[in-house]
Amino acid sequence: MKKTDIPIIVKQDFNVSPDRLWSAITDPEEMRQWFFPQMPDFKAEKGFYTDFLLINEGRNFTHQWTVVEAIPFEKLTVRWQFLEYPGDSHVTFYVSKNASGSHLKLSVEVLEDFQDDIPEFRRESAVGGWNYFIQESLPEYFQ
Repeated sequence: MKKTDIPIIVKQDFNVSPDRLWSAITDPEEMRQWFFPQMPDFKAEKGFYTDFLLINEGRNFTHQWTVVEAIPFEKLTVRWQFLEYPGDSHVTFYVSKNASGSHLKLSVEVLEDFQDDIPEFRRESAVGGWNYFIQESLPEYFQ
């Protein structure tokens, strides 16, 4: 993924209240169930930092997350980097109320290029991953 790429956008409606959706994307107990089981902790507070290791096909990916902005029940922006590789991005979750309950819009903006030679950092891989989390895993979690 490159900073010249347009942001990745994924949208999904949920039959839950915005408060309930906010809890699912910010409460570490809930996040471990649909997002990353390995995540040690999370707080939707500006400046909060956490990291955790995932291994895929023999490659280490130490996720490094720093909360950049948190507007309760509305917006959460996390700086997303990896210890082992260059690259930097902001992942923003926008929560709003709608007729069915709530709406989530996720946006991923690349701030510093990620390596092309790592399959996980290719745009199509990132799009597929985010579509899975927001349009499959999170809806299943609410069932």
